[in-house]
Amino acid sequence: MGKRILPQRMGRGSPTFRNPGHLKVAPARYPQLPPDKTLKGKITDLVHDPGRWVPLAEIVLETGEKFYVPAVEGMYVGQVIEIGPDAKIENGNILPVGRIPEGTQVANIEKTPGDGGKYARAGGTYAVIVGRSGDKTQIQLPSGRVIEVPNNARAMIGVIAGGGRVEKPLMKAGASYYKWKAKAHKWPKVRGLAMNPVSHPHGGGRHVGRPTTVARNTPPGRKVGHIAARRTGRRKGK
Repeated sequence: MGKRILPQRMGRGSPTFRNPGHLKVAPARYPQLPPDKTLKGKITDLVHDPGRWVPLAEIVLETGEKFYVPAVEGMYVGQVIEIGPDAKIENGNILPVGRIPEGTQVANIEKTPGDGGKYARAGGTYAVIVGRSGDKTQIQLPSGRVIEVPNNARAMIGVIAGGGRVEKPLMKAGASYYKWKAKAHKWPKVRGLAMNPVSHPHGGGRHVGRPTTVARNTPPGRKVGHIAARRTGRRKGK
């Protein structure tokens, strides 16, 4: 009988594979506010959220409500921001995309009004308002793709902070270990092919030597490779 393979150990749910969600500061999203009201808020702190790689801005509204959003470049503790349809076009302010001029750099854009922000949230990213069509606003995402969102979906003026993170070399394996530890990724991850036959269904040679597709109802000890694959290999003509 072979040893338990890694997916089996992960599925059992031991402390080794525990999700570090309990270490997170808070969800980073806009609060639910009246759509016709403009409020002022003060940035009380800029905090680190483990594994996010983007600092969070802690904002307290004049109503006393507190929320967190990904910080944009140039934000500082003590800064007063505005959130609402009549907010000024200034760095850090939050307002509906229908009120933002074309060509403005925005971040943390809502896909649907009230969802708190879905697009352009990674460090150093931003989107650009490119046009309008009826009750929709066209936005160019960091990938270059252009999408349409409702005019009353909110966005923040500015570029997300933390840019250039991927340009810093890791230098040693230990740095990569701690990088992924914060995101519950086990690293390094040994390939099944590099193991002994007793340790993994793919082990024991320089190639697997058998089909790597397995059925959906395969028992956990064999459920590795292409699970319930519709197709494998390269598409013809590509």
